Amino acid sequence: MDNVNVTINGVAVSVPKDYTVLLAAKAAGVDIPTLCYLKDVNEIAACRVCVVEADINGVPMRNLPASCVLQVQEGMNVKTNTAKVRKAVRKNVELILANHNRECLTCFRNGTCELQKLCEQLGIKDVPYTGATRKKVLDDLSYSIVRDSSKCILCGRCISTCRDVQGIGVLDFTKRGFNTEVAPAFDYSMKDVDCIYCGQCINACPVAALREKNYIEKVWEAIEDPEKFVIVQTAPAVRASLGEEFGLPVGTPVTGKMVTALKRMGFDKVFDTNFTADLTIMEEGTELLNRVTKGGVLPMITSCSPGWIRFCEINYPDFLDNLSTCKSPQQMLGALVKTYYAEKFKIDPKNIVSVSVMPCISKKTEATRPEMGRDGMQDIDIVLTTRELGDMIKQARLNFLSLEDGEPDSILGDYSGAAVIFGNTGGVMEAALRTVADILTGENLKAIEYKDVRGLEGVKETSVTLPVGGVPTEIKVAVAHGTANAAKVLDAIRAGEKDFHFIEVMACPGGCVHGGGQSHVSAKARLDVNPKECRANALYSEDERQVIRKSHDNPEVKALYEDYLKEPNGELSHHLLHTHYHKREVYCPQE
Repeated sequence: MDNVNVTINGVAVSVPKDYTVLLAAKAAGVDIPTLCYLKDVNEIAACRVCVVEADINGVPMRNLPASCVLQVQEGMNVKTNTAKVRKAVRKNVELILANHNRECLTCFRNGTCELQKLCEQLGIKDVPYTGATRKKVLDDLSYSIVRDSSKCILCGRCISTCRDVQGIGVLDFTKRGFNTEVAPAFDYSMKDVDCIYCGQCINACPVAALREKNYIEKVWEAIEDPEKFVIVQTAPAVRASLGEEFGLPVGTPVTGKMVTALKRMGFDKVFDTNFTADLTIMEEGTELLNRVTKGGVLPMITSCSPGWIRFCEINYPDFLDNLSTCKSPQQMLGALVKTYYAEKFKIDPKNIVSVSVMPCISKKTEATRPEMGRDGMQDIDIVLTTRELGDMIKQARLNFLSLEDGEPDSILGDYSGAAVIFGNTGGVMEAALRTVADILTGENLKAIEYKDVRGLEGVKETSVTLPVGGVPTEIKVAVAHGTANAAKVLDAIRAGEKDFHFIEVMACPGGCVHGGGQSHVSAKARLDVNPKECRANALYSEDERQVIRKSHDNPEVKALYEDYLKEPNGELSHHLLHTHYHKREVYCPQE
């Protein structure tokens, strides 16, 4: 790519011609403040915090252009720290603060708020402007997400993420002028629109205008209740992000410390959702083989991601029969805790409180679905995010970084490397292929890494040739992450342009490692690090360290079938581990 020569604060730098001044400044070691900017997602120059002075070959540019959208040109001279720039940036931030709820000490984003950090960097100690402020709207009616208009700075990052990355468009600028608000159309609650609760808007938000529904106190109450037996499970992706809550680099695995922390916090048993990830492969893999050999509905599509399930129920109800009937690993473990485990250890299931720690806020809504339980009890009682777990560990006054490594409890805690990679896009597919290939070939295959389904490309397609009924058969598979990419795959199938046997879909870009409940990574940090990639690498590295790397080799899963379930897709498995889905209506109040 051709380069152009520019000068940033007297430093000459040669950068690609498609660079913005913001990126050129970074290449020159110069930090320009940003707020509304989110790399590759939101580049609309709305906040005017990144303005600079610039000239081209001595000819000054009009006003103060925003560096996030200003393309570099040969001979451009940029100044980022003149009195004029400093005054403008400070005033723009002060005007934002004048209409902002500044209850920072009690804010959920205290310490991770990008506006708070910017004020610190600019040395803003007071707000010189007073007057009317926008009416506060607090929408906390859904099980997953809370919207607080008093914290919103109208940056548009959530809008771009929902519309352009996820292809949904629940949020937009509503009303006009001073009353402008980011909200669903017609003042609907997030509960009543086609939100899938993926939480990507929360990941994009620089402040606390969007956050997850918090259930920390409910967990503490359960732990402190002597009548309750409190069990917790942790999803694969949580271990790749939790360390960030304690200052560790993005993607540092903390599996052992996480387990120890949970035990010290007072949970009666600590299980790993990886166990039921392995179990999912047994159930889902068997379901796939049955569909292929017995003429079932194809392609079969994974059902682990509740955000994707809700997206399909709302937008693609004609594909509901294609969905695997398997519950998600979260729900499977919840079901087993209140049946198999309760029976084995003679615990009244009504006294069990089943808690899960997930990278996903959609899991909070999934746990409330009526079909996710039996006998008047839900499979899962409380869902926490990675961020909520981090807060609980801090509340417990544990020195997380000094904790020794612990192990999850048995009979629902052992797992394979295949289960670990569930947290990555392509991970469910790869885990399934490891097991299905062994079953169909009757061999313990050594080549188990299916790298064609790995990576951050939006849609990945490949095929494997396996003996089906003794006949070599090409099994065509696809992997999509982010619902906009999922829509592309389904539209292609509708149009007769694509044909697959098995499709993995994750609602969140990158998969669960970038779920809406994971640790916040600022827009500034994302210029240097890709959280999806770093966290994915953490899970792949743990997979490589595991002695057992195939789901069907998990000894605790084998024991579960021998002692209780008897066989994959059997009568009891279907009763406990499988479910159904239905078309959903939106933009009408939901009871």
